[in-house]
Amino acid sequence: MTAVSRHRPWHGRASAAAFALALGLGLSVALPATALAQQICAADLNQNGDAADEGEQASCTATVGGAWLCPIQAVDCVADAAGQYSCPLGSQHACLAPANGGPPACSPNACADVASNPIVEEPPIDDPGSESNGGIDADGNCLGTIEIFSGRGLRCRPPGLSTTFANCCKDKGKIVKDGMGSSISSIGTKIAVAKGVFTGMKAAYVAFKAGATASQAASAGANVLIVGLDPTSIAISLAINFMMEFLFSGCDQQDMEAAMLRSSGMCHEVGSYCSSSFLGVCLQKAISSCCFNTKLGRIIQEQGRPQLRSFNGNLWGTAKKPMCRGFTPEEFQALDFSKMDLSEYYADIEARAQSDIRQDMEDRINAYLKTVSP
Repeated sequence: MTAVSRHRPWHGRASAAAFALALGLGLSVALPATALAQQICAADLNQNGDAADEGEQASCTATVGGAWLCPIQAVDCVADAAGQYSCPLGSQHACLAPANGGPPACSPNACADVASNPIVEEPPIDDPGSESNGGIDADGNCLGTIEIFSGRGLRCRPPGLSTTFANCCKDKGKIVKDGMGSSISSIGTKIAVAKGVFTGMKAAYVAFKAGATASQAASAGANVLIVGLDPTSIAISLAINFMMEFLFSGCDQQDMEAAMLRSSGMCHEVGSYCSSSFLGVCLQKAISSCCFNTKLGRIIQEQGRPQLRSFNGNLWGTAKKPMCRGFTPEEFQALDFSKMDLSEYYADIEARAQSDIRQDMEDRINAYLKTVSP
């Protein structure tokens, strides 16, 4: 199985990742004119149905005569007594001499120009979550549609071409805190917490681009986090480490939001799909999830949906279009909580030691002092 992938004319993983990050932050980046003319190749080496894994895409090498040679699975050609070269892989593969010197070689994988064969990119999942669709009466009653434990569909991408082979779904610890009261009482504020870390990362990137050291960039990002977020809703130290690790990756904003909420135990994984492909061959996969307000919300959704006829045959939608709606009041009243296993949630409550509570208070005090200090 052979396909082509996006050309990466820059050199080195760090610069490639910084380039991808700049795109994710909406910063302008100029591509060299030669990038569009570059030939690329890809191959499904592990026979898993895609060419999305590291080492399965490569830039082709220019050869004498203007042809291109794919370096994936390439071998040197063999010369006979008359000096004529033949390909050990079969006569159907041409022997090509690299333009920069070296013995003729051949490859079973073809090259193609991405300028004339563009890669198809799936946009990130577009799910803002349940929004208010009605006002409040004089008694405080909601006049719109009520959804209980509603969530939001998000995707993150495992290692692949578009992420410069960084794992944008990697579990990095419980960054978003659960069960901490009003600071995370709605899906809107929970997403705001995730976006706040992205804002901090953007500040760190801008500082780094302006010539700051990695330490100085981390400080710039940390200041944004501490000023903009309530420490009872987020583990600041973990968020800073998370932010700096993503700084040199190809992960975008939705990758980061999903990774934070997934690692914090608030997401149900729906499935995987191809987010980047060429001629039907997948070059980058994505994992979609329904992310909820709290871990308890996720647990009740997972164990409550199978009880309801309204979800029969379509518990979570599809990987590309996850169904993350909340329960209606009628559905919620029909749930049999005696059949639910809430041990995971109880274990979290029991594990919350006195030291954790004390640390939360210290975070609050330190955050306040940083905002009022000259």
